[in-house]
Amino acid sequence: MSIAVAVLGLGEAGSEIARDLVAAGADVRGYDPKPIRVDGVDPRGSEADAVADADLVLSVNSSHDAMTALENALPSVRPGTLWADLNTASPGLKAALAGRAGEQGVPVVDVALMSPVPGKGLRTPMLVSGDAAGRYAELLAGLGADVDVQPGPVGTAMSRKLLRSVFYKGLAAAVVEALRGAEAAGCADWLRGNIAAELAGFDERTVDRLVDGTRTHARRRADEMAAATEQLQELGVPARVAPAARDLLVELRDAALEEST
Repeated sequence: MSIAVAVLGLGEAGSEIARDLVAAGADVRGYDPKPIRVDGVDPRGSEADAVADADLVLSVNSSHDAMTALENALPSVRPGTLWADLNTASPGLKAALAGRAGEQGVPVVDVALMSPVPGKGLRTPMLVSGDAAGRYAELLAGLGADVDVQPGPVGTAMSRKLLRSVFYKGLAAAVVEALRGAEAAGCADWLRGNIAAELAGFDERTVDRLVDGTRTHARRRADEMAAATEQLQELGVPARVAPAARDLLVELRDAALEEST
């Protein structure tokens, strides 16, 4: 007997996951406020209609709509139905979803999608946490999903993803800002090559050097990033990452001065 899965949110990610679930033999029904149709997915008119006969619910809408989707669906969710929140929401919101659903005997798991979904669909690496994480992993792995269980309560998996995002997205923002400045200064090709060479040499020891060096040389580097901020402004490039780095270095510099006195 195939598992009945409700997919709430049939946008770019939800559609690909739903399509793969159908291909894997799951009985899939879906709902999206927009008139989106996915081959093999039984279209339903509301969240409540979609979850009424489901064994597993995948909420793949957005962090802004995650609680609304749950509230709209709860009157029809059968106790014991597994609710999986795949949205990129804060750990606090994930915990709130678990608390609200738990009032009606509906277990919730927190699923962090660890890479972009397009092109991977159900094979997108997933990190899942919560008391029912093992059950989720068993259900989805049987359909071909790539699921790792992260011990801990709901919110633990997303916490790890978001902390990683501080680095990855922060790094991307720094590269974009630096290259904008380099383009304005006429040296974009040089800086692009320099950045690529630096990144190619990263290893675990690099992390220690970055952290230790930032603290040790906070005073000098704060002045350097203040100058970098001024240069971007002189070039007419909006400065966001550079002044944020300057402010962090100033904080570390001042903390070191307080400790020394």
